[in-house]
Amino acid sequence: DHGCEYMTGGLVVVLGPTGRNFGAGMSGGLAYVYDEDGHFSDRCNRELVSLEALSMEDSSMLAELLERHQLQTRSTKARNLLATWETTLSRFIKVFPLEYKRVLAEQEEKRAAEAQNNSIPPEYEPQPEAIVGGPRSAEVD
Repeated sequence: DHGCEYMTGGLVVVLGPTGRNFGAGMSGGLAYVYDEDGHFSDRCNRELVSLEALSMEDSSMLAELLERHQLQTRSTKARNLLATWETTLSRFIKVFPLEYKRVLAEQEEKRAAEAQNNSIPPEYEPQPEAIVGGPRSAEVD
């Protein structure tokens, strides 16, 4: 019960069953939960988190983590999940805290605005011949 309660950062991968009230008070970090029985959403406190499908980036990272886990621990569970990866992948759920998602979106908007402010469209780039004292023709009157 109460998995990832008050989690503020980091990454958690849950390969076993979860109890009730998962993610209560979760404000940061990410959790990837293997929802073997299809009822994780019933046990998750969705007040502060969203439950999402995995992106391609999530999938790659998760596969790498499972491979490392299997190599380091010889986990048969991880080996079996990796052996049936396409089926396995569809059963993972990403638990994403709403507050963390908001902060990441704000940071991305800020980066995009800064990038736009720092770039000068080509039509506004100064041309050497238009600059006083710039290159002149070889002919002199």
